[in-house]
Amino acid sequence: MSDYHHNEFLGFGTCAPPNVLPNWFYKWLFFPPIKTEGGVPVAAPYGLRKIEAELALEGFDAVVVDPDHLGKYLENAKVLSIYVMDPFGLGPASSTFAFFLQKEPFLAEYFRKLMSSKEIKEAKERGLKVILGGPGVWQFKYRPEFAMKYGIDCIIDGEGEKVIGKIVRAALNDENLPEYYEVPPEEVPSLEEIPGIIAPSINELVEIGRGCCRGCRFCNVTLRPLRWYPYEKILKEIEVNRKTGNGVCLHAEDVMLYGSRNTTPDTEKLTRLHEIVSDKCDGIGWSHCSLAAVASSPKLFSQVAEIILQKQSWWGAEVGIETGSAELAKKIMPAKAHPFKVEEWPEVIRTGMGLMHDNMLVPACTLIVGGPEETEDDLIRTIEMMDVLRDIRSLIVPLFFVPMGRFRNEEWFDETEMNGLHQELLLRCLRHDLYWADSLIDLSIGRDWPGKLRSSFYKLFVGLVKRRIEREGVEI
Repeated sequence: MSDYHHNEFLGFGTCAPPNVLPNWFYKWLFFPPIKTEGGVPVAAPYGLRKIEAELALEGFDAVVVDPDHLGKYLENAKVLSIYVMDPFGLGPASSTFAFFLQKEPFLAEYFRKLMSSKEIKEAKERGLKVILGGPGVWQFKYRPEFAMKYGIDCIIDGEGEKVIGKIVRAALNDENLPEYYEVPPEEVPSLEEIPGIIAPSINELVEIGRGCCRGCRFCNVTLRPLRWYPYEKILKEIEVNRKTGNGVCLHAEDVMLYGSRNTTPDTEKLTRLHEIVSDKCDGIGWSHCSLAAVASSPKLFSQVAEIILQKQSWWGAEVGIETGSAELAKKIMPAKAHPFKVEEWPEVIRTGMGLMHDNMLVPACTLIVGGPEETEDDLIRTIEMMDVLRDIRSLIVPLFFVPMGRFRNEEWFDETEMNGLHQELLLRCLRHDLYWADSLIDLSIGRDWPGKLRSSFYKLFVGLVKRRIEREGVEI
């Protein structure tokens, strides 16, 4: 467990396999162990905190423990619940990095080591029940033998607040557990049924809403109903997080759409949210936002940026570009450009990215490579878009297609399908990211002496990557 030096986006470093740095040094740079008190982490993943809160409400004696300190807590435990993000490295980022380096990602290696640990094996022999949940459980559909080999009793797929109690209760009573429990629509929690966290989340992340109304065919989140938290619920969780820090990372699939029931931002609600959060916090970050919402409301976006930048010099968010082709966008994400027409998607990208650059929001952007119905012309349009975005302060990461959402029955993108246009797109992204790397390091890493030290090491890492690539005969 790690807080990634209090920088959420450094957490993507766990998706990479062993590389040009020694493993111990890379781990220190990107995912050092979180501080614990008797093995209990001072902060934990937000989803895990939600389950902890629900179990507490239902009267269970539950404690969140850092995986490195499980041993003594398993001596008398009856149930072990594990939260997974990307257990086998099959997620888009991990599978892409693994392809290039031809090695197992760190997060997959650490999950396997956890499940094969002596402590868990011995606890299983004493009758311990193991329950898994989290956004990465879909990967067990591709690795069903793993659950049997390592004694995983139940996997919960979906929002777990309304079901975790009955599953844990059944485990404590030694009843038969479902091997794979997909949460049905009637058990998805309403807004009132989602508990507030009772202990700090990693990097002060606070959920402001769930679900998405855009309906992109490749995304799991769009399958969930849209719900927005009221201000009071958000502020209560911010207060809980003040035990470890005085900032906040506002989490939703599109923070710009807070309080809206459609794809048009609600000016009053979004502005008010940032005003009251800014009064409570020393810094604000976003988890995700959309280009269309930013492009459709430039005045509102600038007003929100002005509020945020009163106390900081920049902020970040994950942003989905996915493709530079309007034709492909029409096939796989027809509402991504809304309230604009999908035919205007390239212009939406240019406008939204330009506004982010001007207002000091640094987007970590994703592109989907090798998706269903992709054509050579689509790839050419995306390559051309990379040229347009060269002067936009950003990271742009190409991700190989992984079958999720309404595309879950499609075929994975296979390395044998990679053609010259794929390679050219990947190279353009690499050049873009290396071009911006040093300035983004200077902007985002702390300016105290530990931050300056780490900045020099991150730049060393970037330099080593450049030299390794150039030795392979690739011009950067």
